[in-house]
Amino acid sequence: MPLIDKPVAELHEYQGRNPRPADFDQYWDEALRELDATDPQPELVPSTRIIPRHSEAFDLWFTGVGGARVYAKYVRPKKHDGACPAVLQFHGYSSHGGNFVDRLAYTSEGLCVAALDCRGQGGRSEDADSRKGMTMKGHIVRGLDDPDPHKLAFRQIFLDTAQLARVVMSFDEVDATRVGAMGGSQGGGLTLACASLEPRIKRAAPIFPFLCDYRRVWEMDLAKGAYDELAYYFRMFDPLHEREEEIFTKLGYIDCQHLASRIKAEVLMYTGQMDTICPPSTQFAAYNKITSTKNVIFYPDFGHEGLPGEPDNTFNFMMGL
Repeated sequence: MPLIDKPVAELHEYQGRNPRPADFDQYWDEALRELDATDPQPELVPSTRIIPRHSEAFDLWFTGVGGARVYAKYVRPKKHDGACPAVLQFHGYSSHGGNFVDRLAYTSEGLCVAALDCRGQGGRSEDADSRKGMTMKGHIVRGLDDPDPHKLAFRQIFLDTAQLARVVMSFDEVDATRVGAMGGSQGGGLTLACASLEPRIKRAAPIFPFLCDYRRVWEMDLAKGAYDELAYYFRMFDPLHEREEEIFTKLGYIDCQHLASRIKAEVLMYTGQMDTICPPSTQFAAYNKITSTKNVIFYPDFGHEGLPGEPDNTFNFMMGL
C-alpha cells in the first residue's frame, strides 16, 4: 500500500521532533495549582432543546482558569441504580459540542455524558483571557507573542478539559472512578490532555489526535488545513525563521506528546495511515510516551475522515467503564 508517513514498525519507535521546554513539568504543575485555586461554580440549567423520555438534558456552565464561564452539554439517565459511569466528549477544531441527541445512545445504557464547547471556538463558552499578539488565525499560535507562556490559548483549553472532568466527577449521580474521555482530531488531542491532567480518567479514546509534534508537521510540509496557522505565523511574523527554535520550543508547552507520560487511563487510539491532516507519526509521538495499558487500531486506506466501525467500537470500549 502507499505510504504518506513512516511504516508501522517505525511509527511504534518514533519519539517526536518538537522540543520539550526545560521547565515543562513545572509549567503544568503550576497550571494545575491554578486550577486547584479556581472555584468551578457549576450550574446545571434544564434544557428545553430536547425532551427525551429516558434521559435528562442540561446546559452545564462552570468557571475555568482566568474566570471564563465555560459551557458543556450534559445528559444523564432519568433512572439509575447507584452512581453511573460517565463519558467526556471533545469536539474538532473550531467547532462545538454538537447536539444533545448524539449523546442518547450512552445515556440509554446508563452513562452520563458531558460534551465541552472549547472557549473561543464555535460554541457558547467564553474566552475571558487577554494576551498580546495577533488573534486573527488559529488557537495553536494564539499567545505565542505574549512574553508570558502561561497566555498560550491551549493552556487554558487543556485546563478546561480537566475542570470539566472534576465537575462531572463531583456530581452525585457519577462514579468518579469510572469516567472516560473521547474525541476526534482536536477532540483526540484534548482527550490526551484531559487524561494527562486528570489522572482519575479511566479510559481514553483519542481518534487521530491533533495538537501533537508541531515541528514534525512543519518538516513534512503539512502546515496546511488544521495546521495552516503555523505557516501563516512564520510568513507574517518570522519570515526568515530567525526565531524558529524559540517558537517550536514554546509550542512544546501545549504539545500533547509531552503530557502523555502522565496518563494513567487505558487508551484506545485510532489512526488513519493516509492522514495528511494529523500525520500518523505525530500521533505516535504521543502514543509512544503513554506507559499505561494501550492499543491502537489502524485504518490503512483512510485519512482524516470518518472511520467505519469506530463509533460502535468506541461505544463498546466505554461500556467497560
